[in-house]
Amino acid sequence: MDLKSLITIVIPCKNEGDQLIKTVSLIDDRIKIIVADVSTDNTIDLLRDKFTNRKIKIVKGGLPAIGRNKGAKLVKTPYVLFLDADVMMEDKNILSDCLKAAMEKKLDLVTVRFTVNDSLIYKFVYLVFDLIQRITSISTPFAVGGFMLFDMRKFNKLGGFDPEDKFAEDYHLSSKVDPKKFSILNSQVVTTSRRFKNKGLFYMLSMMIRCWINRNDDNFYRRDYGYWD
Repeated sequence: MDLKSLITIVIPCKNEGDQLIKTVSLIDDRIKIIVADVSTDNTIDLLRDKFTNRKIKIVKGGLPAIGRNKGAKLVKTPYVLFLDADVMMEDKNILSDCLKAAMEKKLDLVTVRFTVNDSLIYKFVYLVFDLIQRITSISTPFAVGGFMLFDMRKFNKLGGFDPEDKFAEDYHLSSKVDPKKFSILNSQVVTTSRRFKNKGLFYMLSMMIRCWINRNDDNFYRRDYGYWD
């Protein structure tokens, strides 16, 4: 599969440092990467020093919705993968598997399962999250922003991420996709448990439920609910 001609990866970033290096190091060298950055530290210097021969484009970012949209404007391939800076594709076949599923089944949006590399407790939490995600996606697709593989035609038709969204912009956009054109593959990416550790398990799960309840209310996503504090 000619990944270079099929997919571009867009990564929103702020002060990710060595974590971004780990994430990029696992990406196939042939694939163009666009980093939408708002770092105030030396993250981009580290990136450039480490990957002198990689196709990495740096653009000015913002909140994830804005950063991802800015990166998407530069995408020339038929598919885009929105990947978070702390989401690692340790499975070397994951992109090929996702693209194959998207093309053969004519899907608009594909995502995968998540796990963590630093906590047995949060491994279990992500298993529960995966179950909830699959159940709710039967009627309303839910793709985590950390890994959203979009057909660019559908992404552009939807107008991209709502630039006014300050919270759950990933759910807000994925919920607009036809459930028949969405899939959660059994492939798995690895992240850290920092989101749950920073905000607390109750906060994360309660906000997930609130997102589902307010899935048709655009205004709900325009407040950050303390997520970025």
